[in-house]
Amino acid sequence: MRLPLRVPPDSVTESEVVRNVLPRDRTSMVTALFEAHYASLLRMARLLVDDRETAEDVVMDAFTSLYRRWTAVRDPAEAFRYVRSCVLNGARSQLRRRRTRRRHEIGGPQQEATRDGLETNEADRSTVTQLLKTLPYRQRQVLVLRYFVDMTEAQIAYELGVSPGSVKTHASRGFAALARALEGSQ
Repeated sequence: MRLPLRVPPDSVTESEVVRNVLPRDRTSMVTALFEAHYASLLRMARLLVDDRETAEDVVMDAFTSLYRRWTAVRDPAEAFRYVRSCVLNGARSQLRRRRTRRRHEIGGPQQEATRDGLETNEADRSTVTQLLKTLPYRQRQVLVLRYFVDMTEAQIAYELGVSPGSVKTHASRGFAALARALEGSQ
């Protein structure tokens, strides 16, 4: 099965850079992508699943998948996009499995507690991270990609396979939910 060849918005220069910098063979290419993007993909996955070990597994699975399916990647410039999509899908699957496991363990959905009373910037980040966990997955994805990965609305729409209007809707609803939760916690 071949991956579709699509050019993401605003990436013409990125594709040219990738073609000129990255080696052509599979092992060298995957190694170069791993060295260049592992840390940022791990941060993104950790924000989505809020567990370092699971995030590491998700990212490593994504690179393993790229290595195994290298022949399906028609353009080396698309390799990073493929890995990033694998990380997003892997995080979604992990959360789905976690939710199912919790339902079976206690017989219903579990509410997660948030930390209160911390006054440092780290505490604020922790609070926002905790509140992100309460959002529906798609809203969390959009907010993480926009504000932690610095992607544009068009890039997010392309990455998630949704329209730019849908990205705006999810971002708006996510922000509104975060604002309500922050007001309630003060």
